[in-house]
Amino acid sequence: MTNFTRHLAGLAAGIAATALVAGAALADPAIIYDLGGKFDSSFNEAAYNGAERYKAETGGNYAELETTDDAQREQYLRQFAERGNSPIITPGYNFATALAKVAPEFPDIHFVILDDASVNLPNVRSVTFKEQEGSYLVGILAAMKSESGKIGVVPAFNLPLLEAFACGYKQGAKSVNPNIEVLENYISTGFDGFTDKPKAIEVARAQIDQGADVLYQVAGGAGAGVLQAAADAGKFGIGVDSNQNGMFPGNVLTSMTKRVDVATYNAMLDEKNGAFTAGNIVLGVAEEGVGAAFDDNNASLITPEMKAAVDKAAADIISGAITVHDFRSDSACPN
Repeated sequence: MTNFTRHLAGLAAGIAATALVAGAALADPAIIYDLGGKFDSSFNEAAYNGAERYKAETGGNYAELETTDDAQREQYLRQFAERGNSPIITPGYNFATALAKVAPEFPDIHFVILDDASVNLPNVRSVTFKEQEGSYLVGILAAMKSESGKIGVVPAFNLPLLEAFACGYKQGAKSVNPNIEVLENYISTGFDGFTDKPKAIEVARAQIDQGADVLYQVAGGAGAGVLQAAADAGKFGIGVDSNQNGMFPGNVLTSMTKRVDVATYNAMLDEKNGAFTAGNIVLGVAEEGVGAAFDDNNASLITPEMKAAVDKAAADIISGAITVHDFRSDSACPN
């Protein structure tokens, strides 16, 4: 073998090795966090926690990016897809339009959208949640804890998804006390309501001034302001999406958790195991996809009677004895 031939052989081997390494890296899953940032103590952070669980249990890795404006959704989807990352996880219904455009361009890449949106494409898994069911359970706790007979809910803005939370909460509360008054006030008129913490504090204080003593935040990152206002006033807040019981221990009654972490972990693990499937997955109380959070942070706030009431309602939802109305089905909430 001549020196030239040896050189070519060595070069080819080096290229092949580089390709193998690159291939392994390109197979990593990826997450694109929505506005509000990775550590929003809410929806994005739940996805991050699921990815971290995947990393810890499998030794695998994942790529991630945080959006700061709407235009980046499509840009980042295409960027990861071109690199070969799969699956690409998008936590938030805001990704639906960009995903519907980008996913068909990369039929061999798998995509996942988590939240109130379905993208019906052969390489997309859409995971939605029965938010109304989990909200029903925390509504029961709110009504049982309230001493004033008046509670509140603070959505980011008037959006059908957020109204599903609020409506489920109202139904749960009224199942305990049909005469309970539920105040509902929005932080904003648009998506900035998910990030405007000062306005969230202002809205929560207004509800407290009107007599509400338990407040349910449905506002992503801005919702921390609702919990803060409740704690400052010696009242109770209810967290959302992630378990936020530890944010203001002693003043967060519970949290309505959406297991975005589990959905993220499952998608990544399915891809690793060659078992990824597209299509629609709906997670409710029966699937342990939504529920009320109980831990050491709120143990002193929850009586055995309150826990028993939630357990019974959960069992009745699973059996079909209780059907929680979904606001999104007809844009209405039962009185």
